[in-house]
Amino acid sequence: VQLVESVGGLVQSGGALRLSCAASGSSFRLNAMGWYRQVPGKQRELVATITSGGNTIYADSVKGRFTISRANAKNTGYLQMNSLKPEDTAVYYCNADVTVGVLPRRTYWGQGTQVTVSS
Repeated sequence: VQLVESVGGLVQSGGALRLSCAASGSSFRLNAMGWYRQVPGKQRELVATITSGGNTIYADSVKGRFTISRANAKNTGYLQMNSLKPEDTAVYYCNADVTVGVLPRRTYWGQGTQVTVSS
């Protein structure tokens, strides 16, 4: 299974950006999906997660500004980021809890995409 993220980019403070994460492979099922972010010198932190049933959790720092969603038929997850702030600048990673055939569930990660918010 491979997770491929869309390209991030540079956006001005107050702007918006949407990231996508498409899963591909064979005989797999996506369970929970999530978005994390990391800045140099700091640990990767949770941004948001969404279960296969659509239940969501957000980090306090992004509540009310970011929205996580998914299109199960497309095996794709999204992160809509509004009212971006310079402190949102980071490399964003998607991950997914995946079941492949009869194998045990495991977590897969995307390659990461840079999001830069200018002040």
